[in-house]
Amino acid sequence: MSIETHLAELERRREALKKEIEEELAHPGYDDLHVAELKRRKLQLKDEIARLKGEEEHS
Repeated sequence: MSIETHLAELERRREALKKEIEEELAHPGYDDLHVAELKRRKLQLKDEIARLKGEEEHS
């Protein structure tokens, strides 16, 4: 898998998590722990994307 393909997949997954977080927050009585876990996973994807972009620039 090329870096570009992998980056696109990570971006797609990050966007899906963003939408899931927004949907969860729209419901009254949402689960704080679940939202925190989703945000943590989204941040991990952001970090991975940044790392890959940094590697791509240095190649």
